[in-house]
Amino acid sequence: MEQEKQKKAEDSIQRKYHRQLFSPFARACKTYQLINEGDHIAVCISGGKDSMLMAKLFQEIQKHKKVNFDLTFLVMDPGYNKENRALIEGNAKALGIPVTVFESIIFDAVDRIEKNPCYICARMRRGYLYKKAKELGCNKIALGHHYDDVIETILMGMLYGGQFQTMMPKLHSNNFEGMELIRPMYLIRENDICAWRDHNELRFLQCACRFTEACTECREDVTTSSKRLETKKLIAKLKEENPFVEANIFKSAGNVNLSTIIAYKDNGVRKSFLDRY
Repeated sequence: MEQEKQKKAEDSIQRKYHRQLFSPFARACKTYQLINEGDHIAVCISGGKDSMLMAKLFQEIQKHKKVNFDLTFLVMDPGYNKENRALIEGNAKALGIPVTVFESIIFDAVDRIEKNPCYICARMRRGYLYKKAKELGCNKIALGHHYDDVIETILMGMLYGGQFQTMMPKLHSNNFEGMELIRPMYLIRENDICAWRDHNELRFLQCACRFTEACTECREDVTTSSKRLETKKLIAKLKEENPFVEANIFKSAGNVNLSTIIAYKDNGVRKSFLDRY
């Protein structure tokens, strides 16, 4: 049964969803130079649809042997309940993903934080992942953020943060020397990820933090107050009038005209248009 599920999932990537999933994955890796000769990449798996698919896409692109690189499929258990941990490990086994699991105390630590617990949790998760990946000899960690995450982040920064910034396809780590973060799902649409998941009748972890532990599938009622969901709905509404709105938001981050910007930051230093007026 597990072998059949694995084969079906892989066949669907190679055939039915090749254009929607593998092609943009490979294009992002090439365009943003995400995979280099001799890399050892820690593919970080949270248990959700995005990171599980990312793991399968990495396995697929490694078969092409255009670049020699190694993979470690890394799962951090920040304090999952038994059911959620079992779901992650069960899906990994069924999909043929040989995971390396390690534990942390993030949920216990964040449980005592009242202000911005989600932000603190995300920062702590990344730190633990960098540290473990480096211990295992990796030079990169890969996260499963996709195209929709990117455009939502751009718009959220403008509407709620008063700033223009994007989610970068790759970053150097500030705290772990020699380590990079890469996002190879950068050009993949969320709807296509969901279509692949549903086609293969897969059920992944959606949210498993201490505040929403009962949530093991997509449940909108858990996150209706989140700014990201509000932004997602806004983009969908704008798309009704302008079908190109998503592409335009994405392209805006690569079409910045500094001669029309009042001020900007360069490596933390604020620059004003008056400096060159």
